[in-house]
Amino acid sequence: MASLVKPSPNREFKGKAMINLRDKGAELWDKANRTQRVIFAIVLVALISLLPFAGGFSLTSFLNTPISSYEAVLVYPVGMFVLMALGLNIVVGKSGLLDLGYVAFFAIGAYADAILGTRYHMNTWEVLPIGMGLAMISGVILGLPTLRLRGDYLAIVTLGFGEIVRIVAVNNPGIGGPNGIPAIPNPPKTFGLKFGLDNMKAFFWVVLIMALLVIWMVRRFTVRRPGRAWEAIRQDEDVAMLMGVPTLKYKIWSFSIGAAIGGAAGVIFASKSMYVAPDMFSFNISVLVLSCVVFGGMGNIWGVIVGGLLLAYIPERIRFITNARQLVFGLVLIVIMNVRPDGILPRKKREKALVKKSVTEGKA
Repeated sequence: MASLVKPSPNREFKGKAMINLRDKGAELWDKANRTQRVIFAIVLVALISLLPFAGGFSLTSFLNTPISSYEAVLVYPVGMFVLMALGLNIVVGKSGLLDLGYVAFFAIGAYADAILGTRYHMNTWEVLPIGMGLAMISGVILGLPTLRLRGDYLAIVTLGFGEIVRIVAVNNPGIGGPNGIPAIPNPPKTFGLKFGLDNMKAFFWVVLIMALLVIWMVRRFTVRRPGRAWEAIRQDEDVAMLMGVPTLKYKIWSFSIGAAIGGAAGVIFASKSMYVAPDMFSFNISVLVLSCVVFGGMGNIWGVIVGGLLLAYIPERIRFITNARQLVFGLVLIVIMNVRPDGILPRKKREKALVKKSVTEGKA
């Protein structure tokens, strides 16, 4: 009887429509030569760099948020969430490791800048590599004993690590305790850019440059041995191990690289806010950054960026509805994830596999 059932044209069309738009864009990109690609990338980056000015034009005044200034929101939470989501995507999207304590690395970078900046008078650019290094070392220390775990067990351990870092900060009066550390210096004037609360554009451009460097690094890794190893681990760790992939080594790679990006974001955040406290690094931050990765599309750099932009900006834009803001935000997430369970821009391989499965079921 199954062979007599004709495939549903509507079902097949629905499946193909999922990847049609992006495939057209990918086709145009593939046909473009190197010069055209470089020109497109330069124009896109130039347009993004002009975003801080968009709030001042009448046509784009709707972008302004009701409480915080538009420029400040572009830096935090939008810019920071995008940067952290790119780092977490290496762990979750590329390697398939569920990390619920990513905020710990963000906190380590922020406290590194706060302590070294206020006590040892080091500027932000001097602290930046130190903060990244401390976060990376923390990732290795956490990863060596725990990355042998998988799934829910790894998630619980990383969640505990995130809470341990926050609780240590709360109970340590040497680093401010629950009151935190105030009077953190802004970055010094660099390349003619003055950093301060009255000039958030400079911070946005720094975050943009860091995000571009992360994108470049991830794309280079993806086509080389680490990227292929991460893909194998994400698909099936046991098979990868049997094929000779040193899984623990490459999982620690992904963990430490992701941690370094989180630490860099923390350093910039501390120098921008000029104050850090343990309450700023709660479990909610880890959940929101993970939501950016899942919502945008795990493993897809551009999907993660879109997810970070939307999930960081929407709550700030709807602050005028006060108490109902979180309810509306949650409903939006539920609706979108039901419509697009693999994210707004899922990985191309994953989406094509889903479409193929849907069409095959229709022919059965």
